[in-house]
Amino acid sequence: MIPRPSVISSRELSAAEAKWITLKQIKYVDADGTERFWECAERKTRKSSGVDAVAVLAILRSKTNAFPLSTVVIEQYRPPIDKFIIELPAAMGKGLVDEKETPEQAAIRELEEETGFTADKVLQVSSTTVSDPGMTNANMKLVVLDVLLADQMETPTQKLESGEFIVQKVVELAKLNECLQGNIRQFMQADYAQRGFVVDARLSHFATGYDMALQLNQTIYT
Repeated sequence: MIPRPSVISSRELSAAEAKWITLKQIKYVDADGTERFWECAERKTRKSSGVDAVAVLAILRSKTNAFPLSTVVIEQYRPPIDKFIIELPAAMGKGLVDEKETPEQAAIRELEEETGFTADKVLQVSSTTVSDPGMTNANMKLVVLDVLLADQMETPTQKLESGEFIVQKVVELAKLNECLQGNIRQFMQADYAQRGFVVDARLSHFATGYDMALQLNQTIYT
């Protein structure tokens, strides 16, 4: 049995103590000309690229069509929610986009570190997006990477840093939403399922959209 990570205490931090984020009070004028205040969190780590983080959608393909079009997701414990989360590989938490590194380079690096898979090329890069603009100015890009394997599905060795405990899972794209929504307990490690888990919103939204696109395509052409 893997030891269960869990929160053992928490306390409020002063802005001087916090290494990664800070709190700000914003004074702004609304559409009626009324002055108002807003509280938000900001990262202290944004580099010159202007992009805080990247999420990685890896498209796993076989040269011989030995397996269906697939992707890789990861499971890891996230202290702020005190649960395991299923999410896309990403440079998010402490591992953000480095100085003098493009979002594409960060995505390729993080994919290899967290899953062991090596990207052949960048397929697509989203514009800069935000996830929770009512709470933070943190932003990110989605980078789609092509991973072309010679034949059968492989299980490459991860290159995790000390303190990282990440489990990778390869999932058929056409079954991703079903795995996340309907058969989540079979999809995850059994001991994780008993401890509590959530699905990251970005991954959930992508899986739902992909599933909807398949359904609409089938409806239109049948």
